[in-house]
Amino acid sequence: MKVLVLGGYGLIGEAVVGHLLGEGHHVTGLGRDIRDAGRRWPAVRWVAADMSRLLAPEDWMPIVAGMDAVVNAAGALQDGPRDRLDAIHRGSVVALVAACEQAGVRRLAQISAIGADPASSDVFFRTKAQGDEAVAGSSLEWAILRPGLVIAPAAYGGTALLRALAAFPGFIPAVMSRQPIQSVAVSDVAEAVSRAVSGSLPPSSVLNLVETDARSLADVICAFRAWLGLPQARVVPMPAIVGRLAAAVADGLGLLGWRSPLRSAALAALARGVTGNAQPWNEVSGNPLQPLEATLSAMPARVQERWFARLWLLKPVVFAVLSMFWLASGVIGLIRQDAAAGILVSHGLPPTLALGMVLAGGVADIVVGAAVLVRSLARHALMGMIAITLLYLAGATVFAPDLWLDPLGAMVKAVPALCLVLVALAILEER
Repeated sequence: MKVLVLGGYGLIGEAVVGHLLGEGHHVTGLGRDIRDAGRRWPAVRWVAADMSRLLAPEDWMPIVAGMDAVVNAAGALQDGPRDRLDAIHRGSVVALVAACEQAGVRRLAQISAIGADPASSDVFFRTKAQGDEAVAGSSLEWAILRPGLVIAPAAYGGTALLRALAAFPGFIPAVMSRQPIQSVAVSDVAEAVSRAVSGSLPPSSVLNLVETDARSLADVICAFRAWLGLPQARVVPMPAIVGRLAAAVADGLGLLGWRSPLRSAALAALARGVTGNAQPWNEVSGNPLQPLEATLSAMPARVQERWFARLWLLKPVVFAVLSMFWLASGVIGLIRQDAAAGILVSHGLPPTLALGMVLAGGVADIVVGAAVLVRSLARHALMGMIAITLLYLAGATVFAPDLWLDPLGAMVKAVPALCLVLVALAILEER
């Protein structure tokens, strides 16, 4: 079959793509930035498009034409600079459904969310439910699948945070540690989608994809800690105010384009519990979905998982330190511009050139220090930091080598700064 997977490089979408390819289907993936996905999945035909801009049936027609089935695995947690929940979850889905009906697409599998409710006060759950209503009101053969906490070999969003908390040294900090959770393996979600695509699920199905029994968030984190091979640690419940403060900071970072799993929408979902009725799926499939223990045992943790879990919480610290360092460097340089220029003049540079170099350096430091806090500009800012550091190193070596004792001394002092920038570049790749 020819299958279109929306959000094909996300946590669920990528698993669906791999599963469908393994079954011999011809897969087309859609997403905003498909460069990395194209390298990882060369067998997939990738289409670059922003769903929040595909709000009319005619926008979708060239994309869905010739498809046998569509899988909607796209979504966002909270409104932000790149994400408009009403457009992604409702407006684009309404247009997609109409286009599928017009183009003769037979089946549509909608990946929704447990807790989706058109009357919800939370915009995530409300818009998800409105998209589900558009699917359920169509003439297509549809299935709406609502997974619980999705566990996958890839660390993404909330599951990345769970790994980091599980690896916390000495104890495990947890907000709302008693809230009930039901998990699901991403492989089981992909299998359910495959059944929907092939038509082996009952028509017009709305199914929760969750393990049979719920467990507390604390138990989930402890299971992850054991999976990582770390010794047991006590779960220390954190006051609610800690969660609210973390969510406020994360929401602020969201305005800068950083998609933290600690945003207020995630805490709202946790507050209501991530639970659903597993019985309908059990009856349809004849097999309960695997419990958390089986999910984790099927993807053994190795050294890379332990490294990731132990270092993940350092990501915001690294970027904060970089930003403060470069901003302070620039501000101090501008405040003490005469003194800084005087040093260069004493080494033979003309006063005008020396002052210009100091001012340009101060402004450049401030620009990259501020830009690294904006997600869309972070990579360019980090590359700028590398270039500026090398430029300062070369300038000090050529014009004022005695300030650094010798060229090797200048290099030794620049290496830590360069290393921190390279670390930031590496962890910027984590989704």
